[in-house]
Amino acid sequence: MAPELCPQCGAELSPNAKACPECGSCERTGWSDRATADRLDLPDQEFDYDDFVRSEFGTERQRSRGLKWYYWLAAILMLLAFFLGVAW
Repeated sequence: MAPELCPQCGAELSPNAKACPECGSCERTGWSDRATADRLDLPDQEFDYDDFVRSEFGTERQRSRGLKWYYWLAAILMLLAFFLGVAW
């Protein structure tokens, strides 16, 4: 059974159409579930995600965004000062 609109070009189709009068797509070429899924632009099974990331973002490593060592040192010294001040 033909859809109301051609999935390939959007032309209106008659209910008993065997092919689209505009683009010529039919069940075999454009109305099948596989053809509809192909138009979703999903990645293929051979899609290499790591290669995609390298091509989009380059190979430069991101710097860690953790706290620097001197912030840890300052926090420890402040805690020591606090506890020494409370103890006295």
